[in-house]
Amino acid sequence: MGAKAVVVATYNEGLNAPRLVREIRAAVPSAMIIIVDDNSPDGTAALVRQLGLEDVHVVVRTTDRGYGTAVRDGLLEAMALGAKLVVTMDADFSHDPTALGEMFGALRGADMVVGSRYCGGVRVINWPMKRLLLSSFANFYVRTILGFGVQDCTSGYRGYRANTLKRMDILSIRSNGYSFLVEMLWRARRRRARVAEVPIVFVERREGESKMSSAVIWESIFMPWRLRWH
Repeated sequence: MGAKAVVVATYNEGLNAPRLVREIRAAVPSAMIIIVDDNSPDGTAALVRQLGLEDVHVVVRTTDRGYGTAVRDGLLEAMALGAKLVVTMDADFSHDPTALGEMFGALRGADMVVGSRYCGGVRVINWPMKRLLLSSFANFYVRTILGFGVQDCTSGYRGYRANTLKRMDILSIRSNGYSFLVEMLWRARRRRARVAEVPIVFVERREGESKMSSAVIWESIFMPWRLRWH
């Protein structure tokens, strides 16, 4: 299947990132781990480097900030390092590292894999009903506007083949926040990529604070329309 990489975008995840790196290494020992950190004030990058683990690459960004561009840069770094299969995941343990094997395995028959909270039922733990309803509506909103068949359009737990990423021209993506995830799906579909969903269990973060902001929400509202009429 070729070289594998796991990409994690971080900002002030010092309480989570070192432990997550160890658990990723235990789940997929052969995979490179790429941490893209937006110069976290809590020293996330330094804490990961202190682990001294082989094939753990830390990229610290000091200019271009935000979730979407961080994931994009991590994907580009993974390809530059020779990865053929790449999985992205969140740093806060909402995505279970033990599911990485299944995510990579699903790429045998797909170009892109979405770790889905809503495929075949709802599997979300410790979310208040208000947040669950908001997330469900956001996915319905995106599916309706863009005609996606994917149940979970905003999951950040995803897998990609490197050759698919190249065809998607991800260097040109400028959207950030969760709208980045929608745009990635849009580009995959435009390139006729085979997209599969893998059921996952999503658990509310263990430590730290959510990075959701009003700017992220507004961008997510307008992005589907911009893509539809692009």
